[in-house]
This record gives sequence, C-alpha cells and structure tokens, in this order.
Amino acid sequence: MSTFLSLAVAQTCPRAGDVDANLEQHVRLAHLAADEGARLVVFPELSLSGYEIPLAGQLAFSEHDARLDPLVRAAASRSLTLIVGAPIGIGSRLHIGAFILFPDGNISLYTKHRLGAFTEEARRDGTVPPAESTVFVPGDRDPLIPIGDRTAAVAICADIGQALHPKLAAERGAQIYLASMFVIPSEFDSDAARLRAYATEYSMVVALANFGSASGGLAAAGRSSIWSAAGALLIQLGSSGAGVAVAIEHPDGWRTAAIPTEGGSGRPSPRAHEAAS
Repeated sequence: MSTFLSLAVAQTCPRAGDVDANLEQHVRLAHLAADEGARLVVFPELSLSGYEIPLAGQLAFSEHDARLDPLVRAAASRSLTLIVGAPIGIGSRLHIGAFILFPDGNISLYTKHRLGAFTEEARRDGTVPPAESTVFVPGDRDPLIPIGDRTAAVAICADIGQALHPKLAAERGAQIYLASMFVIPSEFDSDAARLRAYATEYSMVVALANFGSASGGLAAAGRSSIWSAAGALLIQLGSSGAGVAVAIEHPDGWRTAAIPTEGGSGRPSPRAHEAAS
C-alpha cells in the first residue's frame, strides 16, 4: 500500500557570504516544516552561501563538511530529508551542488548538470552577476532519493531548461521532481509554467524552492511552490520573505500549509491552511 507523501519547500532570505547566519535560518525553517508534518524539505540553489558567484571559491564546502553538522542533527532529530544548496569543491573542481541529508546521518550529493547565465534583459531585476561557467564546472552526480515507497529526483535551476532532464528522471522511476532554484521576477512565469508542464507530462509531484530576497545583485521572485502530479498548484508562498510551504497527501486529497516567517509579503496570509483535491 502506498504511503502518503509529505514535503515542503523552504523560501530563504540569504545573507551574502554569511554561511553561519544562513545555516541558522535553514535549521529554523527545517524545524518549522517538521512541525507542520513535512518529512522532506528542499531549499533554493546555493542556499547556504547565497547566489554570490565571486565568493563561491572561498565559501566552498567539501563533501563531508563539518559546517553541515547543525543540519545533520536537525535531519536526525526530526526524521527529515533535507536538500540544501552550496558551492561544493570536489578535487580541484568547483560545482553548484545540493547536499541531500538523510535522517540516518548519511549524506549524498547532486551536482548541477547545466550551468546558467542571466541575460542582459535581467538588468531590470538588478545587476547581472558573472556567468556560472566563469567559476563552476558542470557535474554529473544525480542520485535518486527514496521518500517512503516513492522516489524523488533533484534539479538545480538551469537544469530544468533541458527537457531531457525531467524525462530521464521519470524514466528512472522518479515520481517527485525537486527544483532547487534562484528565479528572478522576470523569469518566474516561464519557469513555473515549465515545471507545471513537467508535472502533467510525467505525472510527478513538482516542487520549486526559491529565494525570498535579493541575492548576487538580483531581485528574487519568491513564490516557492508545489504542484500535484496532475499539474494543480497546491501551495505557494508570497513574492518576498522567508517561510515554508508544506503539502501532505491524504486519502481525500492534499492538506497544505504556508507559513511565512520574517519579512513575508504577498500571498498567502500570515498562516494559511487549505485542502486541495
């Protein structure tokens, strides 16, 4: 018998290059998601450092970095699986990565496959940062994540622009697609439409975790979201501020909760619960 799915997206407001402060926010949001019943939480791209391309080398994490210990403890104490973003050094190569922290203390790693660059059109959202390829190299690590009797796959931002990426995830058995993102306001509608289309095409629950404040000189769109496998928008946070959005599957549909924390604005209300079919 299939177990019910319970997941959350965490919307963070990163402090540029302040890993300690960002870790504290991650732990706080992880506990908040667990309080609402989540068993998996996905954070934005480079969430532990912020989207600070020039600082990535000096802030880079190792594969078994002791700075992850507070998150390892949170995952263990709350029976959570956490997907957190960071610049990660593997040998002499620097990657945009996502640590996957399991409740049993094991750590896995996804590395971004397709590097991105903001176009000059993005200038209306701020100052265009350096292209990722000036600092990072593409990776090929792509573990699947067990969630009860389900399977999830990870994507980092520009990965979702390659239609083969979710297709291969579905072919490998993924029923959940976790997108760790940094989306600016002018690109949100197109990225959200793309992810919704993947949900319906591959019958996957899809989650988008985004920043709720500017990073790397660019504004963030917020609006971290979860879609059902039928493409219905289950829950979405506001356009700014930190918080968590939780979706829990039940026999009669989905139960959702959106909890903004500091700096929240836009929809939903300060604390919102709803049911979705």
